[in-house]
Amino acid sequence: MIAFITQNMGPMMFGGLVVFLLIGYPAAFSLAAVGLFFGFFAIELGVIQPAFLGNISFQLFSIISNDLLLAIPFFTFMGAILERCGLAEDLLDSIGQLFGSVRGGLSYAVIFVGAILGAITGTVAASVIAMGVISLPIMMRYGYNMQHATGVIAASGTITQLIPPSLVLVVLADVMGRSVGDMYAGAIGPSIVQIVLFCIWVAIVSIVMPHHVPPLPPEARTLRGWALAKKCMKGIIPSAALIFLVLGTIFMGLATPTEAGAMGAVGALALAALYRTLTFRLMWEGMSSTMRLTAMVTFILIGARVFSLVFQGVGGGRWVEHLLTGLPGGQVGFLTFSMIFIFFVAFFLDFFEIAFIIIPLLTPAAEKLGIDLIWFGLLICANIQTSFMHPPFGFALFYLRGIAPPEVKSRDIYLGSIPWIGLQLTLVALMIVWPEMVTYWLEPAQKLDPAAVEQQLRNLPGIDPPPAIDLSVPPRF
Repeated sequence: MIAFITQNMGPMMFGGLVVFLLIGYPAAFSLAAVGLFFGFFAIELGVIQPAFLGNISFQLFSIISNDLLLAIPFFTFMGAILERCGLAEDLLDSIGQLFGSVRGGLSYAVIFVGAILGAITGTVAASVIAMGVISLPIMMRYGYNMQHATGVIAASGTITQLIPPSLVLVVLADVMGRSVGDMYAGAIGPSIVQIVLFCIWVAIVSIVMPHHVPPLPPEARTLRGWALAKKCMKGIIPSAALIFLVLGTIFMGLATPTEAGAMGAVGALALAALYRTLTFRLMWEGMSSTMRLTAMVTFILIGARVFSLVFQGVGGGRWVEHLLTGLPGGQVGFLTFSMIFIFFVAFFLDFFEIAFIIIPLLTPAAEKLGIDLIWFGLLICANIQTSFMHPPFGFALFYLRGIAPPEVKSRDIYLGSIPWIGLQLTLVALMIVWPEMVTYWLEPAQKLDPAAVEQQLRNLPGIDPPPAIDLSVPPRF
């Protein structure tokens, strides 16, 4: 019996964690509790040495000394300020007027504004709440179908998950040991395709069920010509400037993600001052929401490091790697299992918990199978979008339910999300079939040419290159 336990402690740890999470105990404390319990248990059985748990202090120090994670509070604060500063109102009003004459015009406006807000806030809550408060009453007033209206608002908010500077991409890059800049660059193609898929669906609805997405009546289109262009520029130019400040500096190599996040936070305060909404209350609310989210992420990360350390120590990593690499079908079988598994796990875990618990288990197997981790990370990111859209923990639906008028039924919100979940899964399938959607935007890896290096050394004055080594002759010692 003891031999069986020592050989299967990894699966037992994973099973214990699942039980804690299903009970509803907070993920951060579940991870730490299961890790410490099995750590002490493994010491008693002689599986690991007592000194092994001393590595926990090094793991915790690596968290607080990780400069990359500073991007999380910066981007969160930026999103919290922009959510309340008045920029979203201008964007929705102007773009809604621009598309108001066509069927589904308000839906197109919500999609495009969701993409713009996603590129300058990085948080789903800011996008969904801002668009829900502003656009949902207008869509209801002009006769939009309730399920379609709530679905497009929630789905457009989740585009934020994929569009840089997404917090999910920052976390995935850190967990998978890849560059945030590469993650951001690879996300350009999937983000564009996701927006196009959403617009295609609105076009289909406007043809098949035109009464669900009526155009704005002439009396509602109050802006035309130069007035409309001026209104659009008022919202778009500040947004474009902030997007360049955050993303442009990263892509051009002028700033790290953390530095770009700091500049974005300052830019958000400048926009709030421009819109004359920068008040002490706005600052306090922004700092409070940032503190809560950052504390939650930090505690989940601490618990995940404790769990991961013990899990690797008792051989859990080898068990998972052997299990996943032994799936039939090789890369295809692994990808199929991973995507289905993450989709269903997202019913119970949020994206931070998935990133810190599940991804470290999948990454070694993916790397061993020769799967590009940037592409794999973006596949996961596209899949995790659905965690905001389906029950029981669809946070985008919760946000929308919290700000929707009383006449909006929860049934409409949940049913309205179904076609948009299908579109998100369609994106995942397209990324698997067409990986160039991601890899096209990545710079090819630079290969070192020894002959070119030697020639450059010969051209340097006063420096002689080392003599060539004949590898066919064994060395003498």
